[in-house]
Amino acid sequence: VLPLFSVNQILLLLLVLTVCAILYNKVHQVPLALRNETVDLESPEEMEEEIPVVICAAAGRMGAAVAAISSIYSNTEANVLFYIVGLKTTIPHIRKWIENSKLKEIKFKVVEFNPMVLKGKIRQDASRPELLQPLNFVRFYLPLLIQKHEKVIYLDDDVIVQGDIQELYDTKLAPGHAAAFSDDCDLPSTHEMIRSVGMQNTYMGFLDYRKQAIRDLGISPSTCSFNPGVIVANMTEWKHQRITKQLEKWMQRNVEENLYSSTLGGGVATSPMLIVFHGKHSSINPMWHIRHLGWSPDARYSEQFLQEAKLLHWNGRYKPWDYPSVHTDLWENWFIPDPSGKFKLTRPDS
Repeated sequence: VLPLFSVNQILLLLLVLTVCAILYNKVHQVPLALRNETVDLESPEEMEEEIPVVICAAAGRMGAAVAAISSIYSNTEANVLFYIVGLKTTIPHIRKWIENSKLKEIKFKVVEFNPMVLKGKIRQDASRPELLQPLNFVRFYLPLLIQKHEKVIYLDDDVIVQGDIQELYDTKLAPGHAAAFSDDCDLPSTHEMIRSVGMQNTYMGFLDYRKQAIRDLGISPSTCSFNPGVIVANMTEWKHQRITKQLEKWMQRNVEENLYSSTLGGGVATSPMLIVFHGKHSSINPMWHIRHLGWSPDARYSEQFLQEAKLLHWNGRYKPWDYPSVHTDLWENWFIPDPSGKFKLTRPDS
């Protein structure tokens, strides 16, 4: 016969084992449910698409890139990755600016653009030398700079984004289209501005129709042009259609035949894109590219119209970091001063 204390110990042991078994089941059932819920909760974040935004940081106008990046980052919850493209000499400056300002939180990669790829492809033109800067042609070489993304946004540096960049990224591209742009005739409220400052919004303003090579394209001179300062691009189609090679072909032909020039409306970067993408591009929502803010130091849009705009573009000579220019307050809202003090705003009292 077992001693009484041994029976008690056995009963106690059985009780402990029973309690442990119940707790074990509960512990391993509840986390299973929690684990499933956690996966459901986190999966959108884990699967959240990265939005690549390409923007150039050129010498003398880095404040523009900083303001554009600041406006994008401040107005979205999306997972944005900035590709900041510069020349070898400018990269240290822009990196220091970002890392020593409130933009240090952004996700970014600095990419060096080698201007040697443009050798022999640009006709020198003294009338607007700023249009011949190498970084103006970065948009021609997107697949060489951006490797892993299917869809990419390219923005000129002289823009401010007031909407959520996710909306622009969600722009639908038709099958077979490598890019989407804003047509220059798409927004009636801008037509008065275009007329008042004498801007061109057709192919006639960009290509020299006296040249046989241009006439042979069969494009009507009254065809509405588009502005490639804001691009949503499909990299697979771009590579498949060899868009970069096509653009380079027209650059080289222009060197030989002077088919377009910066004395015309669009300079030397817009014209080859108008040729290559004619009839083969999708459209961006007009409110995602309100442009011509830099075309005149006097012509202004209504404040209400600009408040509703998703993206503002100071294309033209009159930039919002210089003087004179218009609607500078909307740009300056997003400007972050240069910690090094090298870049300064030009203002009437400066």
